[in-house]
Amino acid sequence: MPNTTDINHRHRGRRLGPLVMILLAGGLIMSDNGAFIIDDFSLESGMSLLGTRWVGFTDQVMGGVSSARYGVMEEEGRRFLRLQGRVSLENNGGFVQVALSLVNDGRVFDASAYTGIRLRVRGNGEGYYIHLRTRDCLLPWQYYAAPFTAGLEWRDVVIPFNAFTAASLRRGLDTSALTRIAVVGAKREFEADVAMARLEFVGR
Repeated sequence: MPNTTDINHRHRGRRLGPLVMILLAGGLIMSDNGAFIIDDFSLESGMSLLGTRWVGFTDQVMGGVSSARYGVMEEEGRRFLRLQGRVSLENNGGFVQVALSLVNDGRVFDASAYTGIRLRVRGNGEGYYIHLRTRDCLLPWQYYAAPFTAGLEWRDVVIPFNAFTAASLRRGLDTSALTRIAVVGAKREFEADVAMARLEFVGR
């Protein structure tokens, strides 16, 4: 698998590059349907369109034994981010993930003008999650999660913000203060294999 990163040995201490605002016709990059493109994995530098990098984590940061690798690949002219690994519940673990910071120059991301997330995904037919974090998420186990299934063929999945449920939080999801988004395999023992070719916020 080319250009992959072994999460368990190389992700610690990885620094994000400078944050860049990408402009097009006087505004941030938008798709032709009015959505805000978070990443389409088109940049050869490996940076997202927000100017931040995807970073991998597993439950080994808290004593678990799950393992994973991730990287940007290209197939038939399509570039995509792929996460593969083994999710184990041993030692109170149970997750693998790739995450992207949404913080720009110290400011949280305001997605209140949008109603949800659309991702173009393919996988091994297993269920996965999108996790969102906001400035209300002060502890590692605090986040908002919504499930999706990654089928064997590429397809677009739309997840409205009201589908996200809070983990270890009483406050509802504040879409005006997003700090991170992640693709996660979790909560059961299985072989994870999920690819994402596009990620965007969708409007009303």
